[in-house]
Amino acid sequence: MITDNRQPLFSIVIPVYNSEKYLRRCLDSIQDQTYTDYEVILVDDGCKDSSPQICDEYATKYKRFKTFHCQNGGPSKARNIGLTQSRGGGIYCS
Repeated sequence: MITDNRQPLFSIVIPVYNSEKYLRRCLDSIQDQTYTDYEVILVDDGCKDSSPQICDEYATKYKRFKTFHCQNGGPSKARNIGLTQSRGGGIYCS
């Protein structure tokens, strides 16, 4: 498990926009992996459903998950915000 002072091997950046129907399934799938040297950057792109609360719930529950909230600017802007916040050596953007 990563600690706050150690750089994770890679970061997963997930732009989130009104995806409450599928978001838990996505995040549970990542959390259920046996490999643990990663971080997940969730970028709430101005969602109007309960997606921001779900992101915050996972960030509170799991140390590897972090949530950032911004006004809607589209997936490219959300990915760029995630990239600036990531600490991993390799980065995967969904």
